[in-house]
Formats: sequence, structure tokens, C-alpha cells
Amino acid sequence: MNSIDTETLARRLRAHALRMTNRARASHIGSCLSMADILAVLYGAVLRVDPARPDWAARDRLVVSKGHAAAIVYAALAERGFLPIEELETYSADGGRLAGHVTMTVPGVELSTGSLGHGLPVAAGMALAAQRAGEAWRSFCILSDGELDEGSNWEAVQFAQHFRLEGLTAIIDYNKIQSFGTVAEISELHPLPEKFRAFNWGVIELDGHDHAALLGALSGAPPLPGRPTVIVAHTVKGKGVSFMEGKLLWHYRNPDAAQLEAALAELGA
Repeated sequence: MNSIDTETLARRLRAHALRMTNRARASHIGSCLSMADILAVLYGAVLRVDPARPDWAARDRLVVSKGHAAAIVYAALAERGFLPIEELETYSADGGRLAGHVTMTVPGVELSTGSLGHGLPVAAGMALAAQRAGEAWRSFCILSDGELDEGSNWEAVQFAQHFRLEGLTAIIDYNKIQSFGTVAEISELHPLPEKFRAFNWGVIELDGHDHAALLGALSGAPPLPGRPTVIVAHTVKGKGVSFMEGKLLWHYRNPDAAQLEAALAELGA
């Protein structure tokens, strides 16, 4: 797929997530919207996966560690063909498999997440397994910025550079807002790129809504050969819906009927 296709896919993912959180009266729409472009580029143009064979041994692995943003992850999997689009209507419904946190009962999900700080350690283990087996598949992990408060991430950062896991790419959805305030207020991460450079990671810093930049970073050669890569993706919480952008309120709030209609109109959905 080209960048125009992924832009269209991102709009579709945002619309799905808005409808899903409205229907289920569920949280985390702001977190979903900030990572829509990252998911669109991954599933639309980068990941080597086969929806007909979710357990294909040669597939790339994607761990979405910020598992609270489950709605848009399921939307991406549905758009890629791992599950019927119609099943998105069962999100967070009793008896359904689309739980409020990313869950392995769904085809294409590599790890149940939402308990923050677990995704990167597992993705690093996957990358080590591929490296030792001489396999070419890659491991990707999407993390939130607030999640980096968890010390287990930094243990994994050290582990990954020690074993020179070139097949591992971490993507930080750096929207600068976490559950109870801004990242700067809760636990300042600045200077984030320099922290990873100090751990001997290759670092790419970019606009997390720029599809061409994302595609180049995710599909290109690692910036530091023989080392893991981190993409520090500067994003906007609630991106794509003007009255949600940059607002802490939309970490937990869900859109009512009027807000849903307004949001979808802005997206042209």
C-alpha cells in the first residue's frame, strides 16, 4: 500500500474506534486516536503478516504494549482481514472476544496487554528468539509515553542493547499526556531520545502523524547497525478530532451521540 492508502486507512481506524467507544461507553479514545497513523502504516505497508495464517511462523510480531487502546488495535486487525469488520460492534460486550484490553483471544494479537511495562520485555524476548534461530522476521512494540514510568521497560532496554537485537523496533506514542496529567507533570521523560542513545539504541525522532516519515523509519535500515531501534513518534492525544486534541479529558471519557456525529463529520466518515 502507498501513503495515500495508509492515510485513508488511518481515517477508517479513527472512525471505527469512535463508534466502538461510543457504543461500549468505553475509555481511551484519546489514546486510540494518537496511534492511528502508526497502526495504519504498520498494517497497511510494513508488517509481513498473513490474516489467513495468524500463527504463520515467518510473520513479523507486533506487541501493542499500550493495551488500553484496544479498540483501534481491533479495528486495524479487522481492516487487515484478521476478523470480520462486523465483529467490531461487539467491542467490550458481554460474551464477546474483543475485550477492553488487547487480548490474545483475537487472531493477530501476539500478547495480552494493558498491564503496562510488559510488552517491551516480551518483544525483546521474541527478537532474541528470532536472532538465535537465524530467522528474518522482525519484532515491533508500541509503547505509550506514560508507560515508560515502569522500570521493567528500562530493564528491557538494557537487555536489548546487550544482546544487540537489531530485529527489535520500539515505537513510542509520545503524546505527552497520561492518565492523570501531562507526562511533564507526572514524571518528566525529557530528554527521551538521549536516554535511548545512552543505552546504545539507534534513535529516530519524527512526527508520528507523518505517514511518509513513519514508512521510511519502519521499513528502512536500522540507524545503528547491530543495535535495536526506537522511534520516538511525537503525536497528539485525540488526533483527528479537534475538540479531543491535546485534552486529558478524553483519556477516560467516551463520546456521546452528538460528539460522535461531530467527530465523524470532521473525519469525513
